[in-house]
Amino acid sequence: MHFVTGGAFNGKKKWVTAFYELERTPHQWHSFYDEKEVPALKEKMVVLEGIERYVRILLEQTESPADARALFQKSLTEWGQADAQVVLIGTDMMKGIVPMNAFDRQFRDAAGWCFQDAAKAADRVDTIWYGIAETLKEEKK
Repeated sequence: MHFVTGGAFNGKKKWVTAFYELERTPHQWHSFYDEKEVPALKEKMVVLEGIERYVRILLEQTESPADARALFQKSLTEWGQADAQVVLIGTDMMKGIVPMNAFDRQFRDAAGWCFQDAAKAADRVDTIWYGIAETLKEEKK
């Protein structure tokens, strides 16, 4: 599994597309900005974009950030066991102003915890800022 994060509109999608040569590679691209359900993983290359939106969906369906995190961890386990290269793309929200709204604060906290879980579960972690990638973690197989 590969986790890619960075700021909004900082080139994560473009970087993933180029890194994996997706114009020439059969793949499945799923965006949680457009869809709320986790798709069946049908290709050998699967990109799941908007992981922070998926965390928000989970939080809206549960009682607490801890419950949302537990569901996210279950998804991470399933994605890690898939017979596919799974790439998770999530927008970093931790560097901005803390929201005044209680739900939005819970969402920010849950997203931070889930991103930590994604980074731990991933074989590779890259952060993209201003279109430039920095590899934070890379485990050799």
